[in-house]
Amino acid sequence: MPNNDEMFAVVTQHNGGNHVQLRCNDGKERMGRIPGRMKYRTWIEEGDIVLIEPWDWQDEKANIEWRYTSQDADQLRREGHIQ
Repeated sequence: MPNNDEMFAVVTQHNGGNHVQLRCNDGKERMGRIPGRMKYRTWIEEGDIVLIEPWDWQDEKANIEWRYTSQDADQLRREGHIQ
């Protein structure tokens, strides 16, 4: 679950390398960065639900902190955390 500075987002487009386009829970579109610790271990595709942390100094960008499996995303939808 997100803490104070994190939120849920949906991956809308893969821009190549370690960048993706995100549609966030607050209604904003952000550029997401896949950190090196996740880049080769976790495959992120369009439509995935992710947990992000927006940058403090540049609100239109964010780091991806976690990718939810489809089962976890379904559970979050049932509980009403995401649409």
